Amino acid sequence: MSSSCSTVSQGREEGRKTPLPGPILLLGAPGVGKGTQAKELVKLWGIPQISTGDLLRANVAQGTELGRTAKEIMGRGELVPDSLVNEMVAVRLAQPDTAGGYILDGFPRTLVQAGWLDGRLAAQVTGLPVVAVSIKVDYNQLLRRITGRRNCPVCQSIYNVYGKPPQKEGFCDVDGAALAQRADDTEKVFEERMRAYEASTAPVVEHYRALGRFAEVDGDRPIAEIAAGIVAVVERLRQ
Repeated sequence: MSSSCSTVSQGREEGRKTPLPGPILLLGAPGVGKGTQAKELVKLWGIPQISTGDLLRANVAQGTELGRTAKEIMGRGELVPDSLVNEMVAVRLAQPDTAGGYILDGFPRTLVQAGWLDGRLAAQVTGLPVVAVSIKVDYNQLLRRITGRRNCPVCQSIYNVYGKPPQKEGFCDVDGAALAQRADDTEKVFEERMRAYEASTAPVVEHYRALGRFAEVDGDRPIAEIAAGIVAVVERLRQ
């Protein structure tokens, strides 16, 4: 096991042994396993994952002033503006569990949001700036992950016809049910999602790259090794 992997394992077994990381923007195209890695890092560092999608849903469900405004805007078929999203993020970042850092998921999506966040953090007497880490996987490998995915509608087991096929083609190993493919797990939909992701993410990536606060990790490895890689690049970016 590599020293970085040992650090990750030790952090899990003995409590939080690695330095608190500050705010981290975790980036990754559809299918790279960003959600899995976010959960790994949350467990390792004991910091929260902050998703703007979750924040929006929570504010609407709780009927907050921000949530009511967002619901009205979405009811008109319009996009929630950056200013409103920023306000929701500001409220969340004011909570005490963010003091040691947090994993940002889906924010900042635009240069306007990135500028707002950088300015907010720079105004704090203590604290660290955002570092951005992108999980990279080869396009063709991502395509196989997405289009090869099959799930059991009964027990929810997940297979992949390329990497983790069932023993009997088309049927679940656990209960024998016919496996299904999600309607959006097609090459056409994947290509559209990739184009949208790259178009929206590229300016934010270049923003943090120019500031010397961006790194990439290889996402075509076991989960623990990817997590260790993220830990290593965060530590390097913080030096």
